[in-house]
Amino acid sequence: MDKRIEERNFTKYGFNMNLFVSITSGVFILIFALYALLQLDRANELLQSINSAILTNFDWVFILSSNIFLLICIGLALSKLGNVRIGGIDCVPEFSKVAWYSMLISAGMGIGLMFWAVGEPLTHFINAPPIFESTDPAVSALASTFLHWGLHPWGIYALIGLGLAYFAFNRKLPLSIRSVFYPFLKDKIYGIHGDIIDTFAVLATMFGLATSLGLGTLQINSGLDYIFDIGVSTGIQVGIIIGVTLLATVSVMAGIHKGVRFLSEVNMRLAFSLMMLIFLLGPTAYILRLFVNSVGVYFGNIIQYATFLSTTGDSAWQGAWTIFYLAWWISWSPFVGMFIARISKGRTIREFIVGVLFIPTLISFFWLSVFGGSAIFVDGISGGTLFQTVQDNYPVALFEMINLLNIPLIAEAVRLALFVLITLLVMTFFITSSDSGSLVVNKLTSSGVLGAPKRQRVFWAVLEGILAATLLIIGGEMALETLQTAVIIAGLPLAVVLFFMSFSLIKGIGETYEEQHKTRKKDEFWGMISELGLDVPVEDLEVDEG
Repeated sequence: MDKRIEERNFTKYGFNMNLFVSITSGVFILIFALYALLQLDRANELLQSINSAILTNFDWVFILSSNIFLLICIGLALSKLGNVRIGGIDCVPEFSKVAWYSMLISAGMGIGLMFWAVGEPLTHFINAPPIFESTDPAVSALASTFLHWGLHPWGIYALIGLGLAYFAFNRKLPLSIRSVFYPFLKDKIYGIHGDIIDTFAVLATMFGLATSLGLGTLQINSGLDYIFDIGVSTGIQVGIIIGVTLLATVSVMAGIHKGVRFLSEVNMRLAFSLMMLIFLLGPTAYILRLFVNSVGVYFGNIIQYATFLSTTGDSAWQGAWTIFYLAWWISWSPFVGMFIARISKGRTIREFIVGVLFIPTLISFFWLSVFGGSAIFVDGISGGTLFQTVQDNYPVALFEMINLLNIPLIAEAVRLALFVLITLLVMTFFITSSDSGSLVVNKLTSSGVLGAPKRQRVFWAVLEGILAATLLIIGGEMALETLQTAVIIAGLPLAVVLFFMSFSLIKGIGETYEEQHKTRKKDEFWGMISELGLDVPVEDLEVDEG
């Protein structure tokens, strides 16, 4: 551990934490939860008021910053800086390409894709959004959904993942957000400046995690109600959070190899099985045609519609969809970015960006085409029954789609098996999100220390559950809107932090490129001398390092 971190961290009684980051973040969340529970109506009004102000005055921050992040990633990949290798010029990848791609895909498969894959495309199909015009409303609907799940979220993840990986493996700095600001702040990252940066990252990540856990809870409740008819209520949802948080705590204590790794492998197998079952049981040919057409429309119009901002004052659609998603991805980015950073040592920046941007994006597009395409197809057959269900209850959309799927109807036993599979999949995503999220937050609150104590991870896992339960209780019947509001508020300050971080990253990579370029020139020169069989004393040679 870096001596400067050791001096600043609290390391007594089996703890290893940065007191400023830990106490500030923990106290803020606990005060928020306590205030919200004691003043439910007032807390809800306050959240909605702040959310309205952000959507009215700062929606451009999310649109502008997300496009800048994506352009920076593409620019780095196409420039000479793309040749810089993460970990140093002689570093080799820790994982094979197949294993690396598999882990990237697993990072992108989460509760969000389970929750929105049916409801969002179908909503855009019935109520056409003010973007992506096509002769086929289904293609426009899916292309609009792709805008929220495609290159932009993965551009955000790629940028922060690259920043963390580069400064941790090339500059040997702590694996923490503060380290990315080293080119500008230098050793100040070890002081209060770095503490403030990490605190913003922790709070945004906690609210992003709480939103995902809240969505997962709503869907688990819907699944259990569909199977066992237990009803849907805030009390049941709080009980689900308590139960799954306890399971996540067990996973934390089991460790990353026995806990997170095992559940992640289970997730991927279950998710792939579910997708292929729906693909084969659903309108297969229709799904494939819709996928190809929608991908073409998305890439053909991405520049125009990724920069869309309403000028008429009516930003309801963009606030409910685009801004919510961008804020969610930004607040979620320290979590996904740190995971990507840890598995990407040895890759060149060009390989890193191409892999992170395009492979998970295309997999997500196919997933959305399978579930969204099936939903649009089924809604046409059912005469709009599915859409009405979605409008009344988003969490139940996936279950209802399967219930209406196919003519002739699939066997009751198969349908029940699919309901159980979906519920189990959401539960395992919930557990891994809580477990992995507590790992990331624990690292941020300990200034990037490797192997910070498990008891600290348990604390953050429990606090994530408390925050998610609080947001659900505040929202009541409007829980989904409250989750969206909370993540938009949390994402705004982190968007500003990431904006300045991106320029610090470019500056740092530029410095490393020059160093690696000089090293490569030296190696080429001495290789040439060796091939010629010359034996020249080093002190007699002057090497042009340019």
